[in-house]
Amino acid sequence: MPQLPATPYPAEVRARLDADAKEVLARYPGSRSALLPLLHLVQSEEGYVSRTGIAFCAETLDLTTAEVTAVSTFYSMYRRRPSGDYQVGVCTNTLCAVMGGDAIFDTLKEHLGVGNNETTEDGKVTLEHIECNAACDFAPVVMVNWEFFDNQTPESATQLVDDLIAGRTVEPTRGAPLCSYKDTARILAGFPDERPGAVEATGGAGPASLIGLKLAKGEALPKARVVSPRAGQPHDAQPHDAQVHDPSPTERLSSHDAPQQTSASDPEHPAGPAAEEGE
Repeated sequence: MPQLPATPYPAEVRARLDADAKEVLARYPGSRSALLPLLHLVQSEEGYVSRTGIAFCAETLDLTTAEVTAVSTFYSMYRRRPSGDYQVGVCTNTLCAVMGGDAIFDTLKEHLGVGNNETTEDGKVTLEHIECNAACDFAPVVMVNWEFFDNQTPESATQLVDDLIAGRTVEPTRGAPLCSYKDTARILAGFPDERPGAVEATGGAGPASLIGLKLAKGEALPKARVVSPRAGQPHDAQPHDAQVHDPSPTERLSSHDAPQQTSASDPEHPAGPAAEEGE
């Protein structure tokens, strides 16, 4: 059935959003280019992009609601229904998955009693799986309101969401201090983060992310442990300037550092270790 027109914002909210939207529009030579930050702006008001927010963006930018809806549904950063104070995203893309991301996601679903893109009854946490958090060298990674929590385990992720629900202070692994989802949306709309020290807080890429850049600049690589794909195989192909050393106790090994047993799903045709080229 056709829906009734969206309920307009209250007068005081509309006046505030009009002023903010005017500031956003001033950044762009064409008003249409301001749609993405305006969607963040209305999301900062309600915690998601409501029909009222879509109507506001359409009216402000002289677009149709269909055009605004098409954009807001294309990007996963825009929520289409009420969301929690904390958006907890678990990376389940390939590397994070094999390092434990799938186990983390399954554990949090059971622990919180919610499914993907669902919110806890208290409105504190919305859980979702994310295709990539762009932090593979810190896998498995969890993000809360787009701040990084690196090298997670099912146990540490469970403690993380428990702390969020209890209102305890939670510090990201790197980057700015954590704030609410609405506050994050306002920052993404392009408004300054006025919290003391938030802008100065930062977190760089990990060593694995920088190796290619160092090679491109002609810099020597630091000592690195080169792992054989199969036990007992000599390290006969070393990268330039790389040296083999024993792993320190702090190095985290993945399950792929050693040969794995093949799946028992097809015992009559086991897929043994891959043969060397030419064998």
